[in-house]
Amino acid sequence: MRANKPTLSLFLGLFSLAADAAGWASTGTQAHPTQQLIPEARDAGEVAGGELVHIAVSLAVRNKAALDALTDSIQAGQGQPITDTQFIAQYAPTQAQVQQVVNHLRQNGFRNIAVSSNNLLLTADGSAATVYGAFQTKLRRYNVNGRQVVANTQDAQVPASLAGIVLAVHGLQSAHQFHAAFHAQSVSKAASGVIAHKPADFASIYNAASLPSAKNGVAGIIAEGNLSQTVADLSTYARSAGFAAPSVAIVNAGAPSPDTSGILEWNLDSQTMLAASGGALKQLQFYVAPSMNNADIVAAINAAVAANSAKVINVSLGECELGAKASGMTASVDQMLQAAVAHGQTFSVSSGDSGSYECGGNTAYQSYPAVSPYVIAVGGTTLTTSGATTYGSEKTWSGGGGGPSATEAAPSWQTAAGVLTASKTKRGVPDIAFDADPNSGELVLVAGSTYQVGGTSLAAPLFSGFWIRIQSANGNKLTSPANAIYKYFKANPSLYRDVASGSNGAYKATAGWDYSTGWGSLNVANLNAFVAKTAGF
Repeated sequence: MRANKPTLSLFLGLFSLAADAAGWASTGTQAHPTQQLIPEARDAGEVAGGELVHIAVSLAVRNKAALDALTDSIQAGQGQPITDTQFIAQYAPTQAQVQQVVNHLRQNGFRNIAVSSNNLLLTADGSAATVYGAFQTKLRRYNVNGRQVVANTQDAQVPASLAGIVLAVHGLQSAHQFHAAFHAQSVSKAASGVIAHKPADFASIYNAASLPSAKNGVAGIIAEGNLSQTVADLSTYARSAGFAAPSVAIVNAGAPSPDTSGILEWNLDSQTMLAASGGALKQLQFYVAPSMNNADIVAAINAAVAANSAKVINVSLGECELGAKASGMTASVDQMLQAAVAHGQTFSVSSGDSGSYECGGNTAYQSYPAVSPYVIAVGGTTLTTSGATTYGSEKTWSGGGGGPSATEAAPSWQTAAGVLTASKTKRGVPDIAFDADPNSGELVLVAGSTYQVGGTSLAAPLFSGFWIRIQSANGNKLTSPANAIYKYFKANPSLYRDVASGSNGAYKATAGWDYSTGWGSLNVANLNAFVAKTAGF
């Protein structure tokens, strides 16, 4: 009698039994709470096993307690940044740990596996079937208001031998992705001094014009898609403003993408940063993701950190903090941003354009990565001027993100300042704010046309440009100013312009720091003079 051939179901059953015996451990990537976060989502069935999936696997740093102590001391102005070599030797995942993860991916059918230079991230291509084999989660499709998305239905798991090495797995869901924070409108002039401004106007408005340009400064922008038009427009803008042609570098974090939907955002970022920096930078670097998917954005952020070239990096992007937490982005990107602090880099992040309700609905939630304790979160104001370049006043822009985080603990430098009121244990954002109202926003050049643009995507690159200017004036030796802002601003009101009126929905502006505009906007020249004479700023 001839024996029956083993069936595929039998093989899968044996594989499952072996896996159960070896044990599996959950990562920071949870089953995506699609119905909870997107009630209108409609299930459209399981993703076919052969459908292609691009993932990014985040690995955990080593010696986390020591890294925490290091970055705390750096932010306090007491410790010194470390080199790339020191970070790799002391805190990055080891080559042996990386190889364990590479072997696991290969054994489960992933290909095109690439490892970042700082060992914090691996990217790979596979399918829904290889995802199930490697991470024990199936993927389902959902329709969300005409948009088709994918989400993982179980926590992403890894074999127990990889527990503590694999932090999270990105690319398993597209229900929550990053989005830009800008608003464009037709070019117009409003009443009562609320007018749109040329990019170079803001240096005079915020008292930065007396500073030397940041000719020794290297700045970065996290971007997405095809930036050919953005680079061309930046050169055209520079000539029209009387600036020298900027040196630009494009660093693709993944396969180059033809997507041009974000041109207005990247033009806003780059033209604002060039003008705010005084019209000169040693180099402006774009770290470019192929899409807004978490797997691609995390790779772009890590590329900027791993390169450790740009001293200031602008991020005019964000996503609902609840989605970021569930997908593991909070854990993954926070440690990358912490590595940036260890390097002496500063990330400037827009706080979002949905007021206090970044996740929708009537409950106040904030934008990630603005809520990260390792960034400067920049909120939005409505700016009034006398003419184009003389500061008048500011009030809260209603669309500016701000409030207590639901997912991030308050850093020590924020609790020590005693400013938190809604929740004394949760990170409060923003830290500072600049013009973001489209009515008082910026005139941005795009392919020969001018657009009037606002949003916290204007506010964040304003800070980025001003801070790289201060950096350059101080020998590029400054680290993240987060701690110093909270340590010194209350006793030195000449360093900032308090915004004490207006609301972003759930939170009203008050005297001093508040959840709608933080400390307010900077008086850049006064701050630069203070930094120059204050050790440890």
